[in-house]
Amino acid sequence: MPTLITKKIIAVSMGLSLLWISGCQVVSVKQQALNVTIANERDSILTRNKLSEASLNVLSMTGREAKACIEQAVHCVAELQQIPQIQDEQLLSTSSEIYLARAMQLGDSTACQYSPTEQQAKNPQQHNQQQQHEQCLDQQLDLLDKSIRYSYAYLFKTKRQPQERIFDNRQVQIRDFYNQAVAKLIMTYASRHQSGKVESQIKVGKSIYNIDFSHFPQLAHLQVEQLLSSYNLNFSGLRSINRRDGFGSEFVVVLAKDQQPVNDRYILDPLNFSYRNDQHPNIHQARYLAATIAMQPKSLQSVEDILNQPEIQIQLYDPYRVDKIRVGNKQYPLAANFSAPYGLWLAQNNLGIAAYLSLIDREKNLAMPHLYMLEPYNPQKKVIVLIHGMASSPEAWIALTNDIMGDQVLREHYQVWQVFYSTNMPMIESRLQIYALLKHAFGQLNAQAPAKQDAVLIGHSMGGIISRLLVSNADLSRDALHAMNARQQSALKNDPMLNERLQIRSIDQFNRAIFLATPHRGTEYAERWFTRAARKIIRLPGVFVSSLSEAIQAQDPNMKSLLQQMDRGLIQNGPSDLSHQSRFIALTQDVMPRQGLIYHSILGNQTDTEQKTQMSDGIVSYQSAHLPGARSEKIFKGGHSIQMTPDAVLELRRILRQHLTELGLYHP
Repeated sequence: MPTLITKKIIAVSMGLSLLWISGCQVVSVKQQALNVTIANERDSILTRNKLSEASLNVLSMTGREAKACIEQAVHCVAELQQIPQIQDEQLLSTSSEIYLARAMQLGDSTACQYSPTEQQAKNPQQHNQQQQHEQCLDQQLDLLDKSIRYSYAYLFKTKRQPQERIFDNRQVQIRDFYNQAVAKLIMTYASRHQSGKVESQIKVGKSIYNIDFSHFPQLAHLQVEQLLSSYNLNFSGLRSINRRDGFGSEFVVVLAKDQQPVNDRYILDPLNFSYRNDQHPNIHQARYLAATIAMQPKSLQSVEDILNQPEIQIQLYDPYRVDKIRVGNKQYPLAANFSAPYGLWLAQNNLGIAAYLSLIDREKNLAMPHLYMLEPYNPQKKVIVLIHGMASSPEAWIALTNDIMGDQVLREHYQVWQVFYSTNMPMIESRLQIYALLKHAFGQLNAQAPAKQDAVLIGHSMGGIISRLLVSNADLSRDALHAMNARQQSALKNDPMLNERLQIRSIDQFNRAIFLATPHRGTEYAERWFTRAARKIIRLPGVFVSSLSEAIQAQDPNMKSLLQQMDRGLIQNGPSDLSHQSRFIALTQDVMPRQGLIYHSILGNQTDTEQKTQMSDGIVSYQSAHLPGARSEKIFKGGHSIQMTPDAVLELRRILRQHLTELGLYHP
């Protein structure tokens, strides 16, 4: 039997053994949050201040420390290339991230961010700092060039094909490295070599980048004011950012402003006015363009060629016209950001403020309407024209326009034109000027182009009334003259300018119209005390009044009394025309869209009643917004700005798809 001492010795020995075993344990297990697991798998140098787990694993198994490797990127990659145990995918992907990490590190350094003021730049003491700045940018460009090459080789020249890695997190990471490196190289080069045009060739170290415009030929001959990476743009006010995932780096190209002189004179006879070279200064081609840039080595024979062959192509793509990119003999989806150009256009032009300034006659350059094309004109795509309401601007259409860009079917078949006009103008005048503007725009299109026919017109509120009169045929002259006194009738009955405004003619390019919250019979809201007070503040545009005065007095110097009555009779400002008691409403409320035109109505209702006679959106009653003969009439819960609501936007998208289906262009 063991003695007591022996038992104690055995117990102590067992305890020491357990302690020794516990002390040598290396692996333990515990639960961790799912987001931590996913982050460890997917995060990289682009989302955190350290390399991805995949790259760290490669460095770890070769005994290298990440910080030192990044700081000596070229030397570190050269060492990794000498280790045969590292597989091709591991080497290429890790090298791509190391080069990108070092480039980003340099980009954050004082030397690369150095930006002297104009006065400092003239100081000789700043010369050394400027040299260091340029050297830093050159080093950064060289590293980005290497990152592009290594990521490209990983994506397209490893033993496994891209389609074999379709579910690999690593493939998505390397695609992002490539796209970001391209974006950073373009932006860094623009900072290093500032010029006002797109070059046909650029040099980065030993690499020669030749720019290929064949997929976006317009850019070859246009002056570029800004070239911005979409990745760094953050927009407030856009409900969503509509992108297309794929290969290539997303950009916004901002073209230089048209330098042709602006004619401040108000044109009273727009239908017969001859513009220089037949170019209407108020019709604006798209200035903010979506572009996707891809860089492809000229030789794709081997990984060695991709990494070292000096010639690379910079390919610029119009993502509205191209949705796939060819690499070798295969096609891959082309990346795109469709919302960024639209958001930048709205943000840089501050159209909402301009709308309010024009209402009180402080935005003189908006006295006559403007038309903005939101993408490069495409003769194959149908046209949608949007006309906003009172005190508004193209910002009223943010939700619809952005959703059209995000809907692949609509984006591929439609192009959007926005009309921006001064809403203090008499509505009969706005109708004529917008009519002339659109007639000129459609007149410039090739007669055989699909864009010339089957266009869709969409108007909200005041813009809805104008839209109805743009697709109608009517002679208002007899009723208009009947509303004047004898002296006015005698002076104006044969006046060509007045007849031009009272002869309502339809724009036949439109074969469908949509009216949203439109007071076809006016609104009582315009007669409330506060709106009546506002109407007294809102004056007719001064440039319009002066031009009209000159024209009338040129015909009859004794017409001074008529001019004094101008703002109290037939010719009123836009808000006054909206009153259900106005002469304009009396004159136009029974004018219906031309026979054969398909039209729809979308109304808001902020009351709790189901009785249509009691419904109102707070500004416009159902009785005023209802238009007999509509193909469809939808009432949604909401106020007057119903065009901003998800329900109304979905209905608009339904109508637009139905339009394509009836034209035989889309089969759901």
